[in-house]
Amino acid sequence: MQGRGKRRLIPHGPRIGALIDQQLERRTSDGPLDDQAPLFTFNGRTSISRQSASLTFSQLARMLGFTAPAGVCAPRLHSLRHSFAVGCLLRWYRQGLDPTARLHQLSTFMGHVDPVSTAVYLTITPALLQEANQRFEAFAEPAWTAVRR
Repeated sequence: MQGRGKRRLIPHGPRIGALIDQQLERRTSDGPLDDQAPLFTFNGRTSISRQSASLTFSQLARMLGFTAPAGVCAPRLHSLRHSFAVGCLLRWYRQGLDPTARLHQLSTFMGHVDPVSTAVYLTITPALLQEANQRFEAFAEPAWTAVRR
């Protein structure tokens, strides 16, 4: 996938793979698929634009009733990258894994060369803060116990 001058491989699971297969079948029902033809298109010649995808996402979010509290921006398509990154960290904490050791994997998965680029997507949420807090308390507990004696 290409956007903003970047070329990325996008890993996905079997459900997305099945949807892409369906799209390929629809596209090839009109004849052989040109290797250079875009997969997602309205006219068969040009890719769906970033603006069209964003507009569609915004319309779907409104239709589904996704509202934002006062003073907070409405959900945007790009917000999914933020949710994905924070969700990964949260799952790793809850599974007892070390998020720091896995940041390179998350960066690679998101198409970044460096975890510093991924840090932009890591927003501290109450749930993430609670998990990190519990991890720190478990780490620091032996030192606190020794001080209390």
